[in-house]
Amino acid sequence: MTSHTWYLLLVLTVAIGLLIYLINSRLRIHPFIALVVVTIGTGLAAGEPVAKLTGSIEEGAGGTLGDIGLTLALGAMLGRLLSDSGATDAIAHAIVDRSSNRRLPWLVAAAAFVIGIPMFFEVGLIVLLPLIFSVARRLEDDGATKGSPYVLLGVPAIAALSTLHGMVPPHPGPLTAMTGLHADLGLTLGVGIICSIPTVILAGPVYARWIAPRLADVRPDPVLVAQFTGADRNNAADTTHTSSTCPAEGTRTDTLQRAGVSTGLAVTSVLIPVALMLLRTLAETVLDESSTVRAALTFVGEPLVAMLAGFLFALGVTLVRGGRSSEATRSSLTDSLKSIAAILLIIGGGGAFKQVLQDSGIGDAIASAAEGAHLNVIVLGWLIALLLSLTTGSATVGIVSATGIVAPLIGTGGGLEASLLVVAIGAGSLGLNYVNHAGFWLVKESFGMDLGQAAKTQTVVQTLVSVMGLGMALLLSVLA
Repeated sequence: MTSHTWYLLLVLTVAIGLLIYLINSRLRIHPFIALVVVTIGTGLAAGEPVAKLTGSIEEGAGGTLGDIGLTLALGAMLGRLLSDSGATDAIAHAIVDRSSNRRLPWLVAAAAFVIGIPMFFEVGLIVLLPLIFSVARRLEDDGATKGSPYVLLGVPAIAALSTLHGMVPPHPGPLTAMTGLHADLGLTLGVGIICSIPTVILAGPVYARWIAPRLADVRPDPVLVAQFTGADRNNAADTTHTSSTCPAEGTRTDTLQRAGVSTGLAVTSVLIPVALMLLRTLAETVLDESSTVRAALTFVGEPLVAMLAGFLFALGVTLVRGGRSSEATRSSLTDSLKSIAAILLIIGGGGAFKQVLQDSGIGDAIASAAEGAHLNVIVLGWLIALLLSLTTGSATVGIVSATGIVAPLIGTGGGLEASLLVVAIGAGSLGLNYVNHAGFWLVKESFGMDLGQAAKTQTVVQTLVSVMGLGMALLLSVLA
């Protein structure tokens, strides 16, 4: 390694430290602004020509958003349609109804796994809270569980939703890493699901059985429980400031009856994008390149087209069978896009950072250092994402930065290693989720926990998911 290589590594270290400082210091700079500032400073310090630097920023941000932005927007709208139409309730209640108490944590995890495919962690948890609270209140009244039934059912939902959010496309984090690492979509989707199943089992129902008796006093605010479960309909009616997102049980039942959305249609809406992406991979594996069937399946399996198909199906179900006006549907879709604006900006800033790292020669310096240190690239990607997510409070920042740093180590060939690296980076971004993450506070306040109790649930669950995700990725890399 030359002195210039060491200098470029020093520039990268300072850039990461500055990024962390800008986001976490008293300045509290928005991650997007911090990424842009650090990107410009990194390029200048690394000696990239000024005339080329602006082009790198535009190419990185535009290319990343071009690959991801439209797909992410369609995913957000699909999730909102499923929530508003009652489809997510149909899925959850079909899985949980008429089940034994011992099976409930497993079935809640299954419901969260299905619902979590198109939904962000926070949105999915909010959608599931009425179901969790309703069933937990029933268990509490019956005295059927040891410890807190809210923890017993909440932990599996947290585990499933966070696992899918971090490790399985078309969620924004894995999709960003997949694009930056040139990973195959279908292979990454399959690997992500394979790694996710044992991860959810251990961090969800298994851990829930152990921790619930140790957090016996965890119980949400009675007013919140009443609002979500319909236990006190008068009080619930007086506090419906969130009912459009999380209506009470009686209201949900009316909504489902009014919507007329069957469980089969609900599941279809969720699984259409996944099925189309998997069909694309199958076609590219078994069909000749000249096949028109392969060409057609490759087209419909593109993330943008697959998400569009799922969205249009859900939109048709909502308009034809949902009993909602087109204006109300349009308003809901507009609101869903507002919630992802900041994420899109951060992803664009991360794409710019990644491009500057490559164009300035820092990426080659990283590759040289890693080759000399004989670091496992899967472990390296996981560790960088973990540290950046912990210190910046943003899993997205962790993913996009880690992707840019390790991308030069695997080239542009894709393959299984790239897909496993996507899973590892996504898993790393989930670990040590604590007070500087929005999801931590959502769990804490929703379940009425103190900081210690929230750490034993949200922080521990997502760290288990993170470690298990890394372990599964390493295991598959050894077996391959």
